[in-house]
Formats: sequence, C-alpha cells, structure tokens
Amino acid sequence: MGAVTDLVTFGEATVRLSPPRGDRLETAPALDVRVSGPESNAAVGAARLGVDAAWLSKLPDSALGRRVIAALRSHGVRTGVAWTDAAAGRVGTIYEDRGAGAHGTAAIDDRAGSAFTTVTPADLPNGVVESTDRVHTTGVTLGASDRARSTALDLLETAGEAGVRRSLALRHRDRLWDADRTDSTGRDGSAGRDESSSGTDSAARVYREALEHVETLFVSRGEARSVLSCEGDAVEIVHSLRTEFDLETVVLTRDGATTGAVAIDAGAVHEGPAADTPHRDPTGTDDAFVAGFLAERIADGSVPDALERGTATAVLTGRIDGGTAIITRKEVNGLIADPDALER
Repeated sequence: MGAVTDLVTFGEATVRLSPPRGDRLETAPALDVRVSGPESNAAVGAARLGVDAAWLSKLPDSALGRRVIAALRSHGVRTGVAWTDAAAGRVGTIYEDRGAGAHGTAAIDDRAGSAFTTVTPADLPNGVVESTDRVHTTGVTLGASDRARSTALDLLETAGEAGVRRSLALRHRDRLWDADRTDSTGRDGSAGRDESSSGTDSAARVYREALEHVETLFVSRGEARSVLSCEGDAVEIVHSLRTEFDLETVVLTRDGATTGAVAIDAGAVHEGPAADTPHRDPTGTDDAFVAGFLAERIADGSVPDALERGTATAVLTGRIDGGTAIITRKEVNGLIADPDALER
C-alpha cells in the first residue's frame, strides 16, 4: 500500500446477519451474510465511483476475517489490515431482525472483544495516511473502544500534520456508548470516563475532541440536536457547528440521506436535492451519501455537485438489500440527470 491513494478510511467492518426478507431471527432457517461497516461502506461506494480507496483496520486471521477482506477487495478497495491470531480476537457481528421494532429493524450488536477493539497506531501501515488526499472515519469507530478511539485520533492528527483533508461522520449509536465495553484482553473499555455521566454525554465529549482534528463533518439533524446540543433549523445548525468547531465544511442531512441535505462551505450555504423514493433497505444510505459526496470533492467538484452525487448514490443504495453501495458511476450519473428522481 505504498502508492498514493485518493481516500483512506479507518474503522471496523462487521459481519451482518439477517433473516431473508419476510422471516424473523427466531424462526428463520437461514441467514443472509453481508460485510458492512460505515467506513468500509464509504470506501466501497467511493471505489465504485472511480476513487482509489483504501480501508485500514484490524482483523483476526480466520475464515470470517478473510471473508471481510475478500468482500472489500471484490469492489476495488485496497486494504491495510493488521492480522491477529484467530484466538486473540474475533470479527464483530450484528444480527438484524427485519420487521422488528418501531422503525422496521432491530439490531443486536455483538462486537465486544473483537480484534478491532485492540487496535493501536502501531497496527496501521506506515506512510499510508500521509500519502492520501483524504482520511475519513466515524463516531462508530470512536465508540468501539478506548484503543480504537485513541488510534483514530492519532490517525487524524498524523493526517493533519501532513496537510491531508480529514472528515468525520458522526453516525452516533447509543448502544455503543451505553454498554460496558471490554477489549479482547479483558480491559474495561470505559476506563478513564466519568461513570456518573450518560452514554450520550461521554459520546459528546469524544466527538468534540475529534472535531478539533477534522475539516469536514457529516451529521444528521437529530444527532446535532441530541448529541451536540445544537438547536435551530438546518441552516442555523450548520452555521453554528461550523463556527463552534472552526470547520471548513458541515454537511447536515435532515431526516435521512435522501430527504435533503444542507451544507455550509467557506461561509456559503448550499441546499442539496431531495428524493421522495421508497427504500428497500435504508441501512447503508448514510454511508453511500458520504461516499458520493467525497468522490465528487476528490474529483474537485463543487459542494452543490457533491450534495447531488451523494444523494443519488444514497438513493440507488437504498433500492438494494445489503447496506453497501453496489452501484456504478454510470447509474449515479443517470439518476442525477433524471429530474423526476432528484429535484432541488
């Protein structure tokens, strides 16, 4: 991985298990198996749009670990992975029960003790971050474990020192911050945090620290309000976040990646298109939006064009099962050109 890349993402990819559509976990005789993670999804989507993308992580040298790598490489993503003995960690797993819960899908998160929770800066390949155009990670990685958080912050600092653009998608998950976390060595993942505070308070402190090391923030309106305590309409929120954290670009999605986004960049506010389209599987639409947005910016596209490409990528991803942007640049371009599908 010595060559220059356009985009480097850092995070955990999990094995996502879900019953076939129409079945439930408790009765399904078989489960669909997918590889998914917010950073790996963003890398896949960007790679399929023509970006030279790489994904950094830590995995066990096991059948499932090798499956993760094969899945990402099949979409053109280069990988820089630290391998551990299969007995020293595991691949995190998420079980999804479609049709359960108020929002259609209930998730059972089973990633405690995964190999990724033990990742350190020494595990990452040398020179990759310094020789890329952009580095991207998410709040899911910051919530995985203290080691993952420290490694992500170190990576962002290293990238900043090299003049590399950096972005963070909040992607807040209550379940990562409310649970007691341990890495595979048995150490308490909550060490060093105020045990009297809520998971949301802990997450907010970590996010605020991370925002000191990025130029671009992707956040939903709900996350801005509930985690970053930022009130107002979409335009007021992006102005407030840009000012508070001295960011170059803030991209805020209203009620999902396809329902319209607002971005502020260099003080100018831009409205993205909204697509009124049903989703077959909305799981990876936020990651697909990030992939499309970053792909356009890496190609020196404008922020309005990036919003448009992000929305089109998210729309296409939501039409297929699996949560990963298995799309082509031709398909995205075609959707952008369709005024009935993407209207400002």
